[in-house]
Amino acid sequence: MRFGVQFFPDVKPEEKSAEAYFREALELTEEADRLGFSHIRIVEHYFHFYGGYSPNPIVFLAAAAQRTRRARLVTGAVLPAFNNPLKLAGEIAMLDALSGGRLDVGFARAFLPHEFRRFGVSPDESVARFREGIEQVDLLLRQENVSHRGRFHTIENTTSLPRPTQQPRPPFYVAALNTPESFEFAGRMGYSVMAIAFVAEKMRPLLAAYRNAWKAAGHPGEGEVMIAFHMFCDEDGERARALASPLLDAYLHSLVDAASDWLGGMSSTDYPGYDKVIAGLRASNAAEQIAAGGAWIGTPDEIAATIARLHREFGGFEHASLQVNFNTMPFEDALASMRLFAREVMPRFMAPADCEPPGPTLRTAPRINSATQSRRASH
Repeated sequence: MRFGVQFFPDVKPEEKSAEAYFREALELTEEADRLGFSHIRIVEHYFHFYGGYSPNPIVFLAAAAQRTRRARLVTGAVLPAFNNPLKLAGEIAMLDALSGGRLDVGFARAFLPHEFRRFGVSPDESVARFREGIEQVDLLLRQENVSHRGRFHTIENTTSLPRPTQQPRPPFYVAALNTPESFEFAGRMGYSVMAIAFVAEKMRPLLAAYRNAWKAAGHPGEGEVMIAFHMFCDEDGERARALASPLLDAYLHSLVDAASDWLGGMSSTDYPGYDKVIAGLRASNAAEQIAAGGAWIGTPDEIAATIARLHREFGGFEHASLQVNFNTMPFEDALASMRLFAREVMPRFMAPADCEPPGPTLRTAPRINSATQSRRASH
């Protein structure tokens, strides 16, 4: 298993300025790279203090690329519903070049109704926009002289520049949360999957759906899974929980506030059951998340026991993406936690070769099956 660091800004301007937040985040990024964390990841959200400091993950990751030497840079994730694929493909390839071929591209559908409303996009178009967007970006990165007529965007004889540093393109991840269909789509298409363990007991069947779809499509191996967790590690477990639990509770409150339209009667065929998902998160708290394993908060031994349990219960996963400075976590505490975790927890789960600082490498994307290639060629 490999461990990376995820940034999900959840602060109000009166709590911390954007300048202060990103200065600290880049210092944590630089230290994470030195400590052997395998990736740096950040979100795309808008307008609300839940994520709104990061409307473009590519901007932050471009800065992170200059502060790191080994860690992968992961968009966690870009949102095709709110981005023109022509612009997105060019930005992705530019970041791939700036990072020396260390980019992994995560795509997500978006799920906050207020973002759809402000962009003038219907949530009922979410799946269609997402699948068209990821297909068009894939074509633009893999091929030259691309033509593709979609429902939302049309591409006419276009070669996107710059061309990707990784060939045929950077690896793709698909963010999936609640429905087997999302996990099956990622597996069928040969994409890695990024998930969130807010509802830990659902992970095993969802990941099984992903792995089964991957194998049924004829892709080699069993796919690749990244799961996000909150993490705070301290030698004193009681201190860890006393410091981090109120911040995790505040983070959950921010999430529910940002997604509150789902609780007010809004519904969409593209988001079945999201009222129940958000209601469940509203009823949840830090103690419940720690007990279930969605949050890794405690001593190194306590966290290691949680990781081992989840690895068994989930049927295995390759990457853990850790929020280390969630909500208003003090910088020095986040830094100390990250250092302790790297020293006392990571070596218990990483292969010996992974414990050695790896040099930058160029990864290749998974093989796409012949049925998918034929379908794309027909456009």
